[in-house]
Amino acid sequence: MLMLYQLLDLVLGVVFFIMLAHVIMSWLITFQILNLRQPFVYQLWDGLNRLLEPVYRPIRRVLPDTGALDLAPLIAFVVVIALRNIILPGLFFG
Repeated sequence: MLMLYQLLDLVLGVVFFIMLAHVIMSWLITFQILNLRQPFVYQLWDGLNRLLEPVYRPIRRVLPDTGALDLAPLIAFVVVIALRNIILPGLFFG
């Protein structure tokens, strides 16, 4: 049972850091520190978008339209943190 907990915790940790990299990269692109015309930057950005779009899409459907402000990553962060720090330990050790 402990191995299952550790595996789920590891997966949620990896998802958290991938989402964090996506958010930071979006800021760097917005403030024109990174340029999408560079092949490596574009490939990395495209890969992160393909990985995270299935996570963000259902959240975006539920949230109201806020224009240029995308709240889906924030909600996804809260869900991942809640799963990792509250729900998962409660299921296995509670």
